[in-house]
Amino acid sequence: MELHLPLDLQQQLNAKFKGEVEYLVPLNELSYWKIGGLAQCVITPLSLDSLQEALAITSEFNEIPRIVIGDCSNLLFDDEGFNGVLIKIGDGLSKISVSENSIYCEAGAWVPEVAYRSYRNSLSGIEHICGIPGRIGGLVYMNGGSQRRGILENVDNVVVMSLKGEIRTIFSNEIIHSYRESPFQGEPVIIAAVTLKLETKSRAIVRNDMRKILSSRRKKFPRKLPNCGSVFLSNPAMYDVIGPPGFAIEKAGLKGVRKGNAQLSPLHANFIVNLGGASSSDVLYLIALARNTVKELTGFSMDCEVRYIRPDGEMMQAHTYTDSLDV
Repeated sequence: MELHLPLDLQQQLNAKFKGEVEYLVPLNELSYWKIGGLAQCVITPLSLDSLQEALAITSEFNEIPRIVIGDCSNLLFDDEGFNGVLIKIGDGLSKISVSENSIYCEAGAWVPEVAYRSYRNSLSGIEHICGIPGRIGGLVYMNGGSQRRGILENVDNVVVMSLKGEIRTIFSNEIIHSYRESPFQGEPVIIAAVTLKLETKSRAIVRNDMRKILSSRRKKFPRKLPNCGSVFLSNPAMYDVIGPPGFAIEKAGLKGVRKGNAQLSPLHANFIVNLGGASSSDVLYLIALARNTVKELTGFSMDCEVRYIRPDGEMMQAHTYTDSLDV
């Protein structure tokens, strides 16, 4: 891939962001799946002001695809790369502060660190996030969590930016959410910071609860091979009749099935692991295979937690793309 961003955009980015901007970045080095071609440009803001500027400058170039990302723990990039600008929220936006029963986090705060800070301050409510990789902004966007809980249960307010960098605060009474769904998924805003409301509890009890959760995760989930965590969302209706997606995939006889160097994990069938050199098409094939087979056997459709990013910048739940594949 050659660099083909407008010269004017390159000049503005180079002048404003210095070491915060890179060109022709290998996405397989950013992705938890270790899959993806080159991105035209990646900006990694080191402050909320820098994030605002990145949004403001890139919004002037409507023809250039632009996506804000975190640690890419639930993203599948295409082998052809990304023909636009990625704004990566990471360690430069990771401030955490605790005040009485509240924790304020910038969007780039590392989720396990947020959980650890709650434990250290004898605060309870978010024990279920303790083993989840990624950034708090992405967790809020997905209403992520474990044990069938979501982080938005404990959100007091969320600071968001418009696609042009304008700031506003959204309070919990304005946030309508459900399992793994948040209003931010359908709104053109970027999560910049979040305040969590917790309750005081014995530090020993919080620690013991977290240890149990971490122990359970280590036993169930593959950790040695690149993966993005759970591929399919748990459907409450299917869960009551069949069980969780991993169980349904296993019962369909697909646990351990490979396509190229991607595999439905023998340890947990709702994980697709990269055995080394897997392609985006390998992963998409397995998503389609699992979804179609389970649908045929049970009548239930499994939707994806994973987002697939096409080279042209369109981001979608991966199953909406694989539904068009002939598998």
